[in-house]
Amino acid sequence: MRKCRLCEKPAEIYISSHNLALCREDFIENFERRVERTIRKFKMLDKRERVLVAISGGKDSLALIHLLNKLGYRATGYHIDLGIGDYSRESLERVREFRKREGVEIIVESVRDEFGMGIGEISKRVKQPPCSVCGTIKRYMFNRAARNFDSIATGHNLDDEIATLMGNVLNWQTEYLARQYPVLESRDSLKKKIKPFVFVSEYETATYAFVENIPYILEECPYSTGAKSIFYKEILNRVEERMTGTKLRFLSGFLKHRHLFLASGERKIDLKPCIKCGYMTTSDICQFCRLKERINDKRRQSWQKFSPE
Repeated sequence: MRKCRLCEKPAEIYISSHNLALCREDFIENFERRVERTIRKFKMLDKRERVLVAISGGKDSLALIHLLNKLGYRATGYHIDLGIGDYSRESLERVREFRKREGVEIIVESVRDEFGMGIGEISKRVKQPPCSVCGTIKRYMFNRAARNFDSIATGHNLDDEIATLMGNVLNWQTEYLARQYPVLESRDSLKKKIKPFVFVSEYETATYAFVENIPYILEECPYSTGAKSIFYKEILNRVEERMTGTKLRFLSGFLKHRHLFLASGERKIDLKPCIKCGYMTTSDICQFCRLKERINDKRRQSWQKFSPE
């Protein structure tokens, strides 16, 4: 049986990328110290600032707000009820359970309150993939909810980040590569976005949530089935099995050489306020308001079709 590297107690957790066997207590301390080191290294936030944590109900986001508050940061949660059947109901239940247990402030808003229907119904109405619709809505609602906060924190972990990186590299999306970074600075009405978990793996965040007794939903979003990011994660996991530490080296190497993409990949994007809501966008009307218009147009067409002449 392995012994804890730090205290010689029986080890319960093994982090292969660091060749590190730890007992439960030392794992928690090690995990929290590494995350705080990332926060400081990239100047993500300080303890005077207010951070809004995007919470899905899953392990990463709930572990993140738990850790930030535990370390003394001023973190408030924000959950969007996406209206995706049992998945959303279960997610909201886990969020409420967490809020009651931890005593943290969590703001809850609903897509149905905005559109009168959930993500699946919106997707069918406007004939767009659910993930595309969901991304547009979440980005807008996150920024709107963060008006009185200094930044938005997400629970993206190492596996999430390198799956995105792999997709961007395979397709040579230089503009996305230029913007991929643990901190995306604020611009106009767009709040600063930070990823404190960027150097810890999905296994580590799941283990941290488990040992800290954090209630979270186990099921993945039903619309994520077949997503390219999951496929990339499977490939990278196989590589990691053969060559331990590849995930960390991949991300660390990219960040070290990211400057190579800045000149060729990053172009100045002129933003202007949406004429309907004021949200900064590249066109006269932002995607969120345009989506609302399309839904309302579909409703009017339905009413006209079925209304008596």
